[in-house]
Amino acid sequence: MNFPKKLKPWHWIVIVVVGVPVVAFVILGLLPAASDPVLSPDQIIVGAQNNTQSTTGLPVVFPALSIPSQNPITPDKQELGRLLFFDPILSATHQMACATCHQPDLGLSDGRPTGQGSDGQPLPRRVPGLYEVAYKASLFWDGRAQSLEAQVSQHDGPMLAANEMANTPDKVVADLKAIPAYTALFGKAFSGQADPITFDNVSDALASFERGLVAHDSPYDRFAKGDFTALTPSQRRGLALFRSGATGCYSCHAAPTFSKGDFAVTGIPGPDDKLSADLGRGAITGKDSDAHAFAIPSLRNVALRAPYMHNGVFKTLEEVIAFYAKGGGKGLGLDVPNQSRFIHPFDLSDQERQDLINFLYALTDESAKPAIPDSVPSGLSVVAPQDNPARAIVKAINTGGTAISARPPTTLNVTPDQTIQSVADKALPGDTIAIQYGTYHERVVIDMSNITIQGIPDSSGNYPILDGQMQYSDGLAASGNNFTVEKLSVKNYKDNGIIVDGANTVVIRDIQVANTSSYGIYPVHATNVLVERVKATGIRDAGIYAGQSRDVILRNNEAYGNVIGIEIENSVHSEVYGNRVYDNSTGILVDLLPQLTSKVSMNTDVHDNLIEHNNGKNFARAGEIGALVPEGGGILVLGGDDVQIHNNTLTDQRTAAIGVFSTAQAFKPEEIDVGPNPERLHVYANTYKHNGYQPSEQLTNLGINSGADIVWDVSNWDVKFDDAVSAFPPVLPSSAWPDFARKSYWQIAHFVATKLLG
Repeated sequence: MNFPKKLKPWHWIVIVVVGVPVVAFVILGLLPAASDPVLSPDQIIVGAQNNTQSTTGLPVVFPALSIPSQNPITPDKQELGRLLFFDPILSATHQMACATCHQPDLGLSDGRPTGQGSDGQPLPRRVPGLYEVAYKASLFWDGRAQSLEAQVSQHDGPMLAANEMANTPDKVVADLKAIPAYTALFGKAFSGQADPITFDNVSDALASFERGLVAHDSPYDRFAKGDFTALTPSQRRGLALFRSGATGCYSCHAAPTFSKGDFAVTGIPGPDDKLSADLGRGAITGKDSDAHAFAIPSLRNVALRAPYMHNGVFKTLEEVIAFYAKGGGKGLGLDVPNQSRFIHPFDLSDQERQDLINFLYALTDESAKPAIPDSVPSGLSVVAPQDNPARAIVKAINTGGTAISARPPTTLNVTPDQTIQSVADKALPGDTIAIQYGTYHERVVIDMSNITIQGIPDSSGNYPILDGQMQYSDGLAASGNNFTVEKLSVKNYKDNGIIVDGANTVVIRDIQVANTSSYGIYPVHATNVLVERVKATGIRDAGIYAGQSRDVILRNNEAYGNVIGIEIENSVHSEVYGNRVYDNSTGILVDLLPQLTSKVSMNTDVHDNLIEHNNGKNFARAGEIGALVPEGGGILVLGGDDVQIHNNTLTDQRTAAIGVFSTAQAFKPEEIDVGPNPERLHVYANTYKHNGYQPSEQLTNLGINSGADIVWDVSNWDVKFDDAVSAFPPVLPSSAWPDFARKSYWQIAHFVATKLLG
């Protein structure tokens, strides 16, 4: 057996210099590499969420009620809960019932700016209405109770709080046990229990009753199910405004519950016109980001429960809309650094403002209003019915529309001496609305399914013109399934050119859109979307956009002179190809933004596009998402997963032809509720020329002082760059690298970027 000769000193030098780094590199590659959480299929809420058979395309299916397994609803339990709700026996002085503050005739609130305790002193917050509380994951303006049962039983709930009903569990039970009728009622509702009158059972009975406080048969609900006579023309226009990005109402108050169910910072002022001192959710969580955040209430029966906000500072719905139109607290000049990014100024005409208010009245339904009992088992006085002047206004506004006789689908012609809306109001599902060449100054709302809008060009091929003259928010707003619009020129609107919200199967083709402020083409919350042969320019966000949508194709379009040429936001299964994108600030953006309903951006294929000279000035307004994108970007991926970028031609972008970044680069940590890092990205077979020669300020602010064809922020290891071009960092992982090598390289690069370079 031959043994190796004794190692010489230089052998050891080679082992240390070469061998140790190799071993360290391998070990780093075997260490766990961070990945974003994987969402389950039921957590991926993207695309149209409506009933595909819905005539209007509006959501008609309510989410499942959150009912604890230990407290199933029974009629006996709900009836017991109703009697307890109206019985002052539950308060220490026997003078205040739940219904004292939650009065049925006042929208289950009390009509005061703030509540009033059993001692007659004002409470710090307004009494919230109880309609739709069954769908809430947390209760109270600050969310401190996690269930209807908890809001009854916890020490700072109304029944036990010293400044409200001021009772104790033991006294509640003792008082109830002293009343024979309650002994029988509890025994029936909680049969089989040896001692059914317990404080927990009081909580369970009240919670069961409150889960029945719904308002699901409003004019809006009947309209959503296909009764086109349920809303007036004004209310139909108001619904479209409510869903529009112009107002942003739908961002927090989405149907069918008309509440997103969480909290928002809107900058609500106090009576002294300063920011309300109440920290709201922030007092519970201790987070700066939650300071002055309050629960988003359902808007069902909102017309019946003035005044508004947690402190009742606004007396009317008109005042509420004026507050939001100014941009919330920031618009009033208040210091609200964490105000929701969904709150932004908007400008409505007098008619649009009235349309929006009229729609809010259409959310009124008292068919499930709890009946005030003639008496309660304790024999104590019951609250009296109240006169609510809002009811007369509701009756005057909710008059409904005109019925259209059933007929086969047809083509309805619009001539220049008519408005498009006047003809659209006569349409039925299956109709085509043919618009003769001319110029039309209006906003058009299409709120039913199976409608085609078709422009008829003149002899020279010019499309009919929809010109808002900067007087209207949107050019065309649609919500129905199976919607097609083609051959129109849309320009000069204050928010969007064409918006289609919540629809299944959308076709937008052969459209010219210009100077429509926020977005040009704007399908959102949609499924099966095709946008083709659109020319979009002069738009301060995205010329062509698809957001929170599923199965999207954007092809053969031309986008130039916008802040963003084409954008795919928080969407799944999108293909972007055959487009010419030039002279924008950023050409194509694939992004995953936080605080939206959809928490994913997945499976986007960007290929065979001509992307050139996207160095335009970013003219987005401060605070808008578009303001985040750099000048001089060809294709920017911000947090998107499973993105393929290939066979594109990228020429003359001064910052980078392709940029790949984490969403965390653009938002504060407390704002991020998504997996922010781009994962499983592949870049290959693209053509590059003259990129990265003068990086934008957004890039240099990140410490990257030189542009390149490809710029990557080393936020995640699972990316592959197969194009041999100039890059930052200078070496990029490719598909030829094994996983352990890409992981190891990322460990080193990420350490250098985050620890050494900051």
